Parts: sequence; structure tokens; C-alpha cells
Amino acid sequence: TTGWAEDLFIGTYKDALTKDYINRVVWNLPVNYIALVRHQDREVDAVKVFRFKRGGLSLLSRFQDMNPGRQIATEGGPIQENVSKNAKNMEDDPVFSVDGDLAFNWAYFNNGARIALSGGNLSPADTNDDNTHGLGNHFACNPLTGENTDPQWAHEISNIQDCPLGSCSRVQMQGTNHGSGSHLISGPVYGNYAIYVSTDATFFPLPGHHLDTEIVVEPKLRFTNGATNEL
Repeated sequence: TTGWAEDLFIGTYKDALTKDYINRVVWNLPVNYIALVRHQDREVDAVKVFRFKRGGLSLLSRFQDMNPGRQIATEGGPIQENVSKNAKNMEDDPVFSVDGDLAFNWAYFNNGARIALSGGNLSPADTNDDNTHGLGNHFACNPLTGENTDPQWAHEISNIQDCPLGSCSRVQMQGTNHGSGSHLISGPVYGNYAIYVSTDATFFPLPGHHLDTEIVVEPKLRFTNGATNEL
């Protein structure tokens, strides 16, 4: 999928939180914490905050570390997890239906996922089962270089499911932001997913909070939006 390991802007500031968006400046910042936020028209629906194992690295450098990849990037599980009582479609949400830490650049055979949860299925490196699901996914690619060898199998968000190649041919997506591969099945959009990062803030505003590109938690403590997925 596009942009994760590239030093570029995607979209515009106006697109932030509503369309595909990467802020190049934020992507290059050295950070210690990451928040994954699902929102409905900028209103926080659910949030998880994690602490990186290795502090002081940028998201760009983390996502460029693809060979061999397969990094469990955070430690101790979420240090904050909150879900709105009104949140729907939580049973197979790729971030909020599974436990564990964040796995980055999960490469397996000729497939990869940019972000997955360690509590879900993390396929062995030599297994071609198309069965690791998360954010920024691609089947039939070169996950060690990020080369997009077959665009029809790119897909931004796939839900948590057990659908191994060979015995299952309906991989459930959110929305329509995916390639034309016959196994990729469009489905309901659960919300937009935004990535925020920080050097020092450890607590994100609760469900119901209205998002902006920068969240000031306390004076001098803030989260900054680095990316949003459009579905």
C-alpha cells in the first residue's frame, strides 16, 4: 500500500481525518508513543495508546525497516484503551477486537501488513496463507522492499477473521479502498482510522472528543496526527 515507507505528503491538511492523508513532517518526527484512533466524522469512537519499545525513532524510519520486518514495535500492550458505549462493529475491528502490541511490517511469504495486533494471527514468515489482517495490507507483493508487484491485491483495512488461502476465498474488507482481487470483499465502513504520535503525552482524549490534527493534552504535552485511512 502507498505512502507508509515514503518520505512524502499524501493529501492536504484539508484532507486530514477525512481522506487518505500522511503528514510528511509528522512522519519524520522522533516519537515515543502512538495512538490509534477510530472516529466518526472526527468524533472519537475508540482509542488505544501504546509505548514504543525503542523511543526516539520516526514512523518513517520504523516503516522503512522492512527487511526482515516483523517487528513487535510496542511493549506492555495498550497503556490506554477506551471504547464508546455507542461504538458498533467492534467484534472484528482490526484494532479494537484483539489484544496485544503493535506489529509493524509483518512480512510473510509474498504478503505483508503494515500494522497488525499481536493478539491476532501473525502468520509465520514462510507461510503463504493471506491470513494476517490489520492496516495497510497487501497480498502478492515483495514485503521486504515494499515493491507493489500486483496492485489488485492491495487493501487498506481488513477485519479480523480466519480466512486462510486455499480454504477461504472471501477476505472481508472495510469499504471499497482495495484492489480488484477476486478474494477481496467490500464491506461496511466502521469509521476512519487516524494515527497520532507524541514524544511525551501518554493519555489521549476519551470517546466523544472532537478531533483536530493536533491534540493538546496538557500544556507542552500533545499528540499530532500523522495519517488517516480513507475507506
